[in-house]
Amino acid sequence: MDYIIVLVTTPTLKEATHIATSLVEKRIAACTNIVSNIQSVFRWKGRIEKEKEHLLIIKSRKMLLEKLVKTVKSMHSYEVPEIVAIQIIDGNKDFLNWLKSSVKVIERN
Repeated sequence: MDYIIVLVTTPTLKEATHIATSLVEKRIAACTNIVSNIQSVFRWKGRIEKEKEHLLIIKSRKMLLEKLVKTVKSMHSYEVPEIVAIQIIDGNKDFLNWLKSSVKVIERN
C-alpha cells in the first residue's frame, strides 16, 4: 500500500496547527489530527527531559513523504523534530480512496 501515517510532535498548539494546516493546504496530507497535551519523556543531550507536547497524526501517501519531511522541518522549531512514518497496511477502502484523492499526485519519470 502507498498510504502512511506520519507522527510529529511539537512544543505548542500554535505550531502544531500551523504545520497541520499548511500540509493540508499544500495537499501533502489529506488530514492531520492534533492530540494536545501529551507528556513526552526523552533523552536529549545527555539528560532525561519531560515536556508537554502536541502530537500530529498525519495521513498521507508514501510518495509524498520526502516533501512532507522537508515541509515539516522548514516550519518546526525543534533542532531535531520527530518525524516518523508508519505504513498503513489496510483499512476502510472508502477512506483510503478519499485520502488518495485529497493529496497531490507526484509524476514519476
